Amino acid sequence: MARVIPRQTPTQAHLQVVSQLDVIAQVQRWFRETCRSLEGESAWVGNHCDRLALALTEGFTNAVRHAHAHLPPETGIDIDLALDTDQVEIRIWDYGDPFNPELLPEPQPGELLESGYGWFLLRRLADKVTYYRSKDGRNCLSIVKYGTCPT
Repeated sequence: MARVIPRQTPTQAHLQVVSQLDVIAQVQRWFRETCRSLEGESAWVGNHCDRLALALTEGFTNAVRHAHAHLPPETGIDIDLALDTDQVEIRIWDYGDPFNPELLPEPQPGELLESGYGWFLLRRLADKVTYYRSKDGRNCLSIVKYGTCPT
């Protein structure tokens, strides 16, 4: 006979910060504290916390430097975090112009560029990285890492 294990609802967290690079320490602290709060069934997240913190930092930095480059520094950036037993999703919302990551050229091995590595770094740190434009005119960068469900 199969045993039914009740599934807990995902942990949701939200942070809104201004579009300034000097708040990155606040963003990282919030993310790490949220990850540490998962001592139960989502403890696997702790093994990926550093990689995910780096991905979050890269996504946030890109939103500030590129998407919000011509917007007032007080413009908000929203960060949503959904932690479940088998995945973590970080969503970074900005108000910049639309962006098509498919148009970014892949950096060549041995080529040294001043910038342009962020999107490719994100794809290597996470299992799934997507970008879309929402109906309310915001951009959303979604960063997903899959884990293992306890049995």
